[in-house]
Amino acid sequence: MLFSSMTFIYVFLPIVCAIYLCVRQGLKNHVLLIASIIFYAWGEPSYLAIMLLTILINYIGANYISRSKKNTHRKEILALTIVLNLSFLFYFKYFNFVVENINGLFKSDIHFIKVIMPIGISFYTFQALSYLIDVYRGEVKVQRNIYKLALYICLFPQLIAGPIVKYRDVDEQISNRDVDFPKVVYGIKRFIIGLSKKMLLANTVGAIADKIFTQPVDQIDLPLSWLGAVSYTLQLYYDFSGYSDMAIGLGYIFGFQFLENFNYPFISKSISEYWRRWHISLGSWFRDYMFLPISRALSLSNSYSWLLQKIGRKKANYVLSFIALFVVWFCMGFWHGAAWTFIVYGLYNGFFIFMEILSGWNKNFKSLKIRFFQHIYTILVFICGLVIFRADTMTYACQYLMTMFGLKTNSVLLYQWLYYIDRIEVIAILTGIICATPVFSKMLYVDEKHKVLRSFINIWLIILFILSTSFIAASTYNPFIYFRF
Repeated sequence: MLFSSMTFIYVFLPIVCAIYLCVRQGLKNHVLLIASIIFYAWGEPSYLAIMLLTILINYIGANYISRSKKNTHRKEILALTIVLNLSFLFYFKYFNFVVENINGLFKSDIHFIKVIMPIGISFYTFQALSYLIDVYRGEVKVQRNIYKLALYICLFPQLIAGPIVKYRDVDEQISNRDVDFPKVVYGIKRFIIGLSKKMLLANTVGAIADKIFTQPVDQIDLPLSWLGAVSYTLQLYYDFSGYSDMAIGLGYIFGFQFLENFNYPFISKSISEYWRRWHISLGSWFRDYMFLPISRALSLSNSYSWLLQKIGRKKANYVLSFIALFVVWFCMGFWHGAAWTFIVYGLYNGFFIFMEILSGWNKNFKSLKIRFFQHIYTILVFICGLVIFRADTMTYACQYLMTMFGLKTNSVLLYQWLYYIDRIEVIAILTGIICATPVFSKMLYVDEKHKVLRSFINIWLIILFILSTSFIAASTYNPFIYFRF
């Protein structure tokens, strides 16, 4: 079930909200848990057992870890539970990729039934792992109530596509939270903004990107290649940030306060800063559970001690950072999908981040000229990276990038400009560029005393909601990109 569907907006959500707000406090978690299971089973009934099994495995594993007194036993239980979690993820997400590459590499002919990936498995697996690891580290208390743990892992606002919520951020809220009128109103407004991003901007510019990227590269010239790249960048941003806004808004309606997942990434002045603003929950997850542990392990290794003696502390630290970044960004890219383009995309970002560390380019400079060039560099690097992200093959991505920078010219076009873009789509692109900056960032935080402005914003939100639902009813084009990840 999509948030941007008539069934969800006009049937599922009103029924759940009505029941949730009417029942006593002790039953609210049960209502949300049942609603979350129905929400997931609506679109993926055959894979519901996988999610429930994940909940059971992590419940048992975390309880054993908390009760075990010997550190070696705790490590063994942690390792076993992590392997079980990742085995589900590997089989359903990466099995096809691995077998296809084995067949291609060794010219073999291994016959296999193609596995279909359950929606949301990447997200709820990472949430389960964060809970398990935090229990092992002693950063959170083990959850003895399996229903509360189940609610954390499968809470429907963030179940399908995040944000990836760490258990420590919602531990207290699961047991004790308030639902009041201001939170519900804010949540509704935030949901409308996210829905508008998705339906009015992401879907509109996405239609342009799909038309261009489905053409052979030799049928695309330089201006069209840039139009496709910019359109896809805006589509991905508004598609995913819109979904995050809807998830955060729904969280407020039910008394949860999830952390932000996007913070105007296009105003960044380095790729390092970009990834602190883009998909924040994923970046913080890899930082806390991969980068820092890997860096710590490497700094305590004999190899690092040897490097210190041979090349000195500064260069040894660069080597350590390079290794840790390589592993993390390889996994970050692979997390997005089972394809070489995603792996290259991850390593591509890791390379630029490492070069920024080496050169000091990620620092804040006082010079406006340098800051301007930092901003342009960041946007260009990320747009080019998303071409790799969007392409089906690396060959297509390389040829597309060559076309973008005039290294490959195509004189004969299959379709002219008017086929790809019209007035509405031009307005959507311009609106998307403006709204990607913090121009309207304080729109929902207008003080009570500004009654006229608040009334204007409320009327505008109602108009956006009507337009968005009209687009849902009238359009058959309503993809959600991050479902594939």
